[in-house]
Amino acid sequence: MHNTEHKRYFSLELLDWYEINKRDLPWRRHRDPYYIWVSEIMLQQTRVDTVIPYFHRFIERFPTIQSLADAPEDDVLKCWEGLGYYSRARNLQAAARQVTEQYDGVMPSGKDEVSGLKGIGPYTSGAIRSIAFNIPAAAVDGNVMRVLSRYFLIEEDIMKVKTRTKMEELVLTLVPDGRASDFTQALMELGALICTPKSPKCLVCPVMEHCSARLEGKEESFPIKTKAKPPRPEYRLTAIVEGTGVHEGKILIRKRPAAGLLAGMWELPHVIVPADGSSVPAAMPEETAMVRLRDALLEEGVPVQPIGHVMDAEHTFSHIQWNMGVYRCKWQDVPPAALQAAESAAAYETGEENFRWIHVQDMERYAFPNVFIRILNAYFSS
Repeated sequence: MHNTEHKRYFSLELLDWYEINKRDLPWRRHRDPYYIWVSEIMLQQTRVDTVIPYFHRFIERFPTIQSLADAPEDDVLKCWEGLGYYSRARNLQAAARQVTEQYDGVMPSGKDEVSGLKGIGPYTSGAIRSIAFNIPAAAVDGNVMRVLSRYFLIEEDIMKVKTRTKMEELVLTLVPDGRASDFTQALMELGALICTPKSPKCLVCPVMEHCSARLEGKEESFPIKTKAKPPRPEYRLTAIVEGTGVHEGKILIRKRPAAGLLAGMWELPHVIVPADGSSVPAAMPEETAMVRLRDALLEEGVPVQPIGHVMDAEHTFSHIQWNMGVYRCKWQDVPPAALQAAESAAAYETGEENFRWIHVQDMERYAFPNVFIRILNAYFSS
């Protein structure tokens, strides 16, 4: 039942509710397209409470599109450290450079122009254009699809492109004249606060009276969604390499390749082991694991002697789960050429100095993925 009155009720009641119940979020205090843009990129796959302090720090460090475009990438990654999905940060900076070069540092409002920026897909484009410029544009994310699926009883898989397209078209018929910015935010807010994935708060929902799924007692059955494949497990042996001689008191870190997962970030040296049951770090005898780690790192030109197991750690990406056995190692006294060989190892060759010796206080200078922050903090605190 997608009749005009049904839609009109939804839009007006939603906006009335939003005016009273909207959260005071830092990016809502401005209509600066740059602030809206940064917040939307940060909010992808990340909770609002987590994003707020990062948003404040990021805007303080890079207050304008120009300042972000001009910054060293390492500074941008460091400011993003801990927020995850680091390609978002790299794409954000690349897009800032596009805006600087193509639009004199002024965020465009046209659909083609905004969609043409690095890292901006249909949802983010719609969010920026509607929220910052008050242009009727569809910003359809998981929250919005859940609300629409329930209210309009849309019995189609939201993982399919045609379903998203259908919802984008539906949204454009719901936006009241002159209220695109508020409507987009209200729709997001309803999904975040009331129409939640589990145990939706139907009794305080502003549009409950005509919600089709609630009226049929099916609200928790919507949206229809194909289950994603579980992340593939990978097993890694990780080395905390302690320096000797002039590097006494320091540990060795290396830079990841300039492309791919966690590109350009810093990490502890580690090696992948086969994913058969006898070879996973948890099942492997400690002595065997240390020999394999030693031999694999030596092949990369990193001569170490493992001393013992420190801890286990894991980290789940969208498609991979790293299961890591962490071992304390001592740097072996060998000719300086060994480290030079490591720096030019094929897997990590980027034309830069890819290995560094650092003290604990030096961690502030390098951007590390979350899993390595946890490991390093546990090591240094002990």
